[in-house]
Amino acid sequence: MPSATTKRAVRIGGCSGGFADRQRAYHDLAKSGEVDVIVGDHMSECTIAIHGTSKVRNAEAAAKDPRAALLDMFDPSFMGSLAPALPWCQKNNVRVAVNAGASAPEQLARLVKQEINNQGLTLKVAWVEGDDVSEQVFALRAKGEKFKSLDTGKDLADWGHEPICAQAYLGGMGIAAALEAGADVVICGRVADAAPCVGAAAWWHGWDASNFDALAGALIAGHLIECSTYATGGYYSGFKDLFDGCENLGYPIAAVESNGDAVLTKEKGTGGEVSVGTLTSQLVYEIQGPLYYNSDVVARLEDIKLEQIGKDQVLMTGVKGVPPPPTTKVGVTGHGGYQAEFHYLFVGLDIQKKAEWTEKQIRHAMRNHIDKFSVLKFHLIGSAPADPESQDSATVDFRIFVQTKDPSILGMGSWASLGGAESFTRWCMQNFLTSCPGASVVPDGRQSSGKPIWEYWPTLLPQSLIRQKACLEWSGERIDIPSPTDTKPFSKQQDSYDTANPADLGSFGPTTRGPLGWVVMGRSGDKASDANVGFFVRHDDEWDWLRSLLSTQKMIDLLGKEYLGHGVDRFEMRHLRAVHFLVRDHLDRGFNSTSSMDALGKNLCEFIRAKYVDIPNKFLERGKI
Repeated sequence: MPSATTKRAVRIGGCSGGFADRQRAYHDLAKSGEVDVIVGDHMSECTIAIHGTSKVRNAEAAAKDPRAALLDMFDPSFMGSLAPALPWCQKNNVRVAVNAGASAPEQLARLVKQEINNQGLTLKVAWVEGDDVSEQVFALRAKGEKFKSLDTGKDLADWGHEPICAQAYLGGMGIAAALEAGADVVICGRVADAAPCVGAAAWWHGWDASNFDALAGALIAGHLIECSTYATGGYYSGFKDLFDGCENLGYPIAAVESNGDAVLTKEKGTGGEVSVGTLTSQLVYEIQGPLYYNSDVVARLEDIKLEQIGKDQVLMTGVKGVPPPPTTKVGVTGHGGYQAEFHYLFVGLDIQKKAEWTEKQIRHAMRNHIDKFSVLKFHLIGSAPADPESQDSATVDFRIFVQTKDPSILGMGSWASLGGAESFTRWCMQNFLTSCPGASVVPDGRQSSGKPIWEYWPTLLPQSLIRQKACLEWSGERIDIPSPTDTKPFSKQQDSYDTANPADLGSFGPTTRGPLGWVVMGRSGDKASDANVGFFVRHDDEWDWLRSLLSTQKMIDLLGKEYLGHGVDRFEMRHLRAVHFLVRDHLDRGFNSTSSMDALGKNLCEFIRAKYVDIPNKFLERGKI
């Protein structure tokens, strides 16, 4: 660890926003010499469910047959990412802290150590355990604990699915303890996305659990880099200005100071950019309100500042911290049944009527079995333009989506032998010869066969019940990580308000009606079943217009038919000229089991940016985004 007199910022590189991220990042960041610590986020609600249920199924299979083949319980791509980086980690004294361990951090840590030995290196490996809280949740449930959903407020008993496993979102103090003990690589399970950055900064600067402002700064720096290239141009509204080099967007680096302030940069010689715009875009992604909760600290976002201090250099200040909650978020997984989908393609004129015709026929075919589906939805996706330039442009997807607890009614039935078995595919397919003109079916019918789905139940558990330990592979020592003692209760309902002293929209002069996105940037994402979306502008007078235009009611109006009536929360980040909305229970249970085409909420923002509003001409004269 650096000496107590060291004041230099710790340079933390964000190299993975998910298991599908590019594998070059670990190697390139370690080799570059630009970072002290590499962090990576490999987990999501989807991977929690996959690996958590794999752990349960492995235990059940092993009980029946010790030779049974085991399912992956950690990110299977991680070793391919890390292995080439290990020699450079040792040469350049670079630490690594990741949550790729999923439901088996110890197992993955031992594989990492094996690879280190195979390469003749001397790096030390640790892992953090304690996120698997299935035992605690099941015990409390047996005693009558309600485990209310953070999305809906309902009791777990009303869920309709039997819990299989539960994982808690841990903070960064286990990582800090492992690094302090001498670990070079720290493998975690379900630590929160930004927790590795918190742990790395707390280790480097010697913070304890009471350094709330500093911890909060590291938490938000971690939020900015935990999705890797989202901070450098990925998913950015201004992407059209970044085509040169877009095939190799650089990975972000946060230099976190001892007070929690940070300077954000990126790899040298790579595409993309680090700007107030790209970082604001990432900042408003997957937040829920003016408070950003973590097991170590809660960060206040309303007064955050981002200042461009050089090319690809942005200074982050103004983040304040308050005590963490005595509870932490827990994701409970249950088997939700099975889902399938079937697709028609419609071409040309009268698309809406063609959809109505086909839906009527399919519902009639299913008439004696509709009650077997827990979800049945007909989605018309897209529209055909007038005077189309090609047949592809005139083609629209019609999606029939179902979920059921009965897998026997999914798939092809006896279609291969031209039999008459009742099945989802048959009910959709048999109408083909009675369909409307310009209708065809998608030839690949594998999606109609059905796949298992996992339901996700977000709830809370007291941090005092979590048995978090930092485990040192080289010595066998296990370091207990205490739960926080200075806490403040969690509140699902954060401050929500419309703007103070709204400007007269008529005072901005003549307007042109056009897409909001001509002058407004934004970003959206998911938090379980909730969707969040933030909007921001480039100039101060545009900010007065935006905050006055985008009231809570205006957001509901823009959502139109997409608004499900579950409520919208609103707050502002004035220094960033940003308005943020949380659209409650918008995603039909969230990614694992949603029927929405926008399963992660990532496209909600672009839908709203495409909606027409009256835009002051003086803003348009500056150029469209």
